[in-house]
Amino acid sequence: MNKHYAEEFAQKGYTIINSLFSNEEVIQLKQEALAIVNKIDDIDNSGVFLGLTSRSQLFKQAAANQELVNALKEIIGSYVVFMNDKLVFKNSTKNFGSPWHQDYPYWQGSHKYSVWIALDDATKENGCLQVVPGSHLFGEKNHGADSSDGLGFVNRLHQEDIDKDLVIDLPAKQGDAIIFHDLLYHASYPNISGADRWALISTYKDGTQEDPEYKWASAAFTVSEA
Repeated sequence: MNKHYAEEFAQKGYTIINSLFSNEEVIQLKQEALAIVNKIDDIDNSGVFLGLTSRSQLFKQAAANQELVNALKEIIGSYVVFMNDKLVFKNSTKNFGSPWHQDYPYWQGSHKYSVWIALDDATKENGCLQVVPGSHLFGEKNHGADSSDGLGFVNRLHQEDIDKDLVIDLPAKQGDAIIFHDLLYHASYPNISGADRWALISTYKDGTQEDPEYKWASAAFTVSEA
């Protein structure tokens, strides 16, 4: 491993693995995701679909990618558990930008670690991530901002909690992976490009930590115990 992921993660609340998956592997994942999504009738307006791994061996293999597991072990520890994944697909009709939030309010329990994998190049124009580096050290914040637009993300930070001078964009190339802490302030731009911007987001935890029984984690499995 040629990068000290744990050191950067501790400081910033995120770290990046460039070219975790090849273009050929990403094409396979996107084709598999499309086949799954095309069978579902009730995709919500936010363009989020939960549970690819429970439906596909290909996504289960991707969740246990050895380079990714090695990086997670450096950040989390030797016992790493995959919890679940979701597809976030933005296009000309599902172009909603994710509001500012932390992930922790959605599950409570122990802290989790998400891996945001670009299935298309992600830019400011098509909806790349925005983050506040180091905000994972601020603790859990109140998520009571208005979410009445019907576009999901019921936990939203108040705008006054976001210092715009600290915000940075995280554009990504197809196949790149961004690992981030569940207390990191993050959002995404709306997709104004008219083209696809798909991402796979997988969530992991430290297997030594106790947690509630999450219904959304029905596909959970251990990716490393040593």
